[in-house]
Amino acid sequence: MARSAPTFICQACGAQTRQFFGRCHGCGGWNTLVEQSGPAADGRRRRAAPEGAPARTGTGEKAAPVPGRPRRSESILTSVERPLQRLASGFAEFDRVLGGGLVPGALVLVGGDPGIGKSTLLLQSAQALAATTSVLYVSAEESAQQVRLRWSRLAPPGGAEPVGAGLQLLAETDLELVLQELEALRPAVAIIDSIQALHDDQLSSAPGSVAQVRECAGALQRLAKRQDTALLLVGHVTKEGMLAGPKVLEHLVDAVLTFEGDRFASHRLLRAVKNRFGATHELGLFEMRDRGLAEVTNPSELFLGHDGPAAGTATIVACEGTRSLVVELQALVSTTSYASPRRTATGIGINRLHQILAVLEKHMGLPLSRFDCYLAVAGGLDVEEPAADLGVAAAVVASYRDLTLPAGTVLVGELGLGGQLRPVGQLELRLQEAARLGFRRAVVPRGSGLGAIAAGLDLQLLEAGTVAEALVAGLGFDPAAD
Repeated sequence: MARSAPTFICQACGAQTRQFFGRCHGCGGWNTLVEQSGPAADGRRRRAAPEGAPARTGTGEKAAPVPGRPRRSESILTSVERPLQRLASGFAEFDRVLGGGLVPGALVLVGGDPGIGKSTLLLQSAQALAATTSVLYVSAEESAQQVRLRWSRLAPPGGAEPVGAGLQLLAETDLELVLQELEALRPAVAIIDSIQALHDDQLSSAPGSVAQVRECAGALQRLAKRQDTALLLVGHVTKEGMLAGPKVLEHLVDAVLTFEGDRFASHRLLRAVKNRFGATHELGLFEMRDRGLAEVTNPSELFLGHDGPAAGTATIVACEGTRSLVVELQALVSTTSYASPRRTATGIGINRLHQILAVLEKHMGLPLSRFDCYLAVAGGLDVEEPAADLGVAAAVVASYRDLTLPAGTVLVGELGLGGQLRPVGQLELRLQEAARLGFRRAVVPRGSGLGAIAAGLDLQLLEAGTVAEALVAGLGFDPAAD
């Protein structure tokens, strides 16, 4: 079959051309033209009709309707013989982020920085899944011997290598060969490590380019949906921390997970950026050990200090989905040596810090515009919700006045621009987690209506309507005495 001429499409404006140029003739953007396969480029993979195609009888009449044709919604509901069974990944934290496990036929994209542990997580999950179902691990970046070395490293000391009977390994980068093996084996779960390393030989662009990633992901998606194979794709990230490749890749898959953490720290965070079969605000916590990843059963211990209260620290309760985490905030306020004070925040949005400092200076009369301010969340966690505002304000004031928050006190509340405290969601879950860890005092916005629940938890509830009242109750700080 003759190969069709390639088409180059601008990723910024959509302009098309038959020849590659460094600059798009439509929008003037540089290096935005990428190769798009022609209409006959996927001819080899169209040699067989897709499953579910309508067949014809010998008399020329159509056969009975098949799943490939439109059907009424009630007929779909009544024709399901058994409920959809999710596959357990082997990690309860992984299943939590996925929404309860892997869905057959779903595509999951897992991204993260190099060396963060993406391949380790998926290899351990593959080993656990192989005990009950068939798994195909496609290694496009490592040879079979290199993957075997990682298997050996994950084995317990003195024990046998943890390789399940249903786990099969394929070290291949050619898309056509990978599709042939998937069609022949029909595994329940397939892992592609990584999607940027696969290539389609009908495209002239290099592996990892926009055209290659889009074509390979599209071909894998069609096959996975047709034979109900749960497909896990490993994706690279750019230096800005974004998933590499075309944006259409994120729209193509059913779930996008990010594996985060400091390479020089032991804990790892798994988040869902997109999930068609579950919530997107769940958080999974792991710890990297010498024998691979292990789940963290008590995550609040990661984000709490163990040396007792100190000046400039405050404790909050952050919510990540249905999970409550007790987190320690640290602030340092010092006299500036420059005309413009320096503001640095780690784990808290810098604009949020500027807003809280402005509220404290306006409504409490603190001259914070003449001081440098540094803020950090212990453990490297990113806290984006506004429920941390009161804790940030308390930590800043405690550092400014060299005060120490009483032991066993947590602060939860959103700070308004007028200095008032606003209620936050899931306050009951936050109080339960604080009481479980031994905290006995909680400063919360007034009107929470959880006095009876706090009494049952042996937790003293200190309600406040403004940030000044909250700091008086939590720190014993009187702004009028400053």
